[in-house]
Amino acid sequence: MKQETLFTLDTPYRQSLAVTGFRFGQGSKSCAIVGALRGNEVQQMYVCSQLVQALKKLEAQGAINSNREILVVPSVNHFSMNVGSRFWAMDNTDINRMFPGYDQGETTQRIAGSLFKSVQDYEYGIHFASFYIPGDFVPHVRIMHTGYENASLANLFGLPYVVVRNPKPIDTTTLNYNWQIWGTNAFSVYTRETDAIDPASAQMAVSAVLRFLSRVGVLHYQCHNGYMASTLQEEELANVLTTQGGLFHRLKGPGDVVEYGQPMGLVLDPLTGEEKEQILAPTSGTIFFAAKNPLITQHTIAFRVIRRMH
Repeated sequence: MKQETLFTLDTPYRQSLAVTGFRFGQGSKSCAIVGALRGNEVQQMYVCSQLVQALKKLEAQGAINSNREILVVPSVNHFSMNVGSRFWAMDNTDINRMFPGYDQGETTQRIAGSLFKSVQDYEYGIHFASFYIPGDFVPHVRIMHTGYENASLANLFGLPYVVVRNPKPIDTTTLNYNWQIWGTNAFSVYTRETDAIDPASAQMAVSAVLRFLSRVGVLHYQCHNGYMASTLQEEELANVLTTQGGLFHRLKGPGDVVEYGQPMGLVLDPLTGEEKEQILAPTSGTIFFAAKNPLITQHTIAFRVIRRMH
């Protein structure tokens, strides 16, 4: 393992931002793995730290195949993590909406540009990402439909689901999208948590990445086969929105099977505790995502449900 500073960036209010990478093996650029781009992505950073530990042991055992290099970047936005801010603390901008970056631009554009130079030209790119609404997911792999994607490669992670997203204009400035446009097979991996550590889904993600690297010939690693993934188009997921705002009480969570009309959650009056809304399943299927904040606003996605196929 080689630990190195990939780049530094001077900031006006604190010490310089130094982004650290861990290299395993040597030779062709095989896989780059990126963790926390946002300040609340503690789980994403944790998963990368566990990957560093696993790859360090595998490298010592000679399990990384010849002429193969793996780069792991656990955290990019630790400044915002230190002050409890999801986005860049100085101007509240999102690094993962600034790719491929610009070295003469705003701070987050320069961070994105420096990171992209470090992780560009790898055959495979894996980003541990988070959703814009706080909540829990069924662990899955997500890819952008750019015309360059390879959904069959995503199946090699052995996670339960592969979700294909038709990119919107805002998606064209994400790491995943730009990796693909510049010739990298890119995948975003979602675990159950974001701002809290969930060891079980973190270990599931570590195993999925090691499984993938083994199946594409980067590692020599014996692993469990994992799941036979179901591939979903994102628009196939049924969004369940609240009609009222208040205290959110979740009755069901990710992975739970629900029937049409079954209660999945409640919205309560925050002052009286009276029930304002019963959130019902709009279809029979499996809960893919569930919001988790104790307070929820009107017209917010509370659940996303995978429709059961008959």
